[in-house]
Amino acid sequence: MTIIIIAITVLISLAAFQNNDLLYKYQFNAYQITKRNQWYRIITYGFLHANWDHLLVNMIVLYFFGDALEYYFSYNFGAAGVIYFIALYLGAIVLSTLYDLKKHKEHYHYNAVGASGATSAVVFATIFFAPLQPIYLFFVIPIPGIIFAAGYLYYSYYMGKKNIDNIGHSAHFSGALFGFLFPLIIKPKLFSLFLQQILNF
Repeated sequence: MTIIIIAITVLISLAAFQNNDLLYKYQFNAYQITKRNQWYRIITYGFLHANWDHLLVNMIVLYFFGDALEYYFSYNFGAAGVIYFIALYLGAIVLSTLYDLKKHKEHYHYNAVGASGATSAVVFATIFFAPLQPIYLFFVIPIPGIIFAAGYLYYSYYMGKKNIDNIGHSAHFSGALFGFLFPLIIKPKLFSLFLQQILNF
């Protein structure tokens, strides 16, 4: 399923690179969503990207963590794991826009694209199942997943409050939190497995 999502996202993003009208019509815009009822945008924006760098970073992260998460979902949820994976991904795309949907509903010129909220959810769901597994910061510095998660949440919250760049930190924060909680929503008793691993840290 990870490869299918990547393929769809790449194809749609490439089409948008060549067609600005496509980007304009399907990107996230809270004003267009709330005032003109273009609710499809809260899904479609997650399959569009601003440029090659934006697309590649999200898809590389999704490739490496999505495969691991599919394994964890299959192991813990059986045949329903694929459905839950899709629900997590699409749910994160929607949920990670809610803050900006409210904040920017009067801002006609505010737009956003990208799968960052969804990929953050995939990363954090993976961390939930393996909190001590190292994540390589900048591809070289090994950090236990749970430590990386705490730092990522703090950074996303802090940068979202400062609002000094063009990155959707609030979407990263919301998507990450949703991804971490999603397995618990499906199967609350998984918390004991998570806690046992943390206590062995």
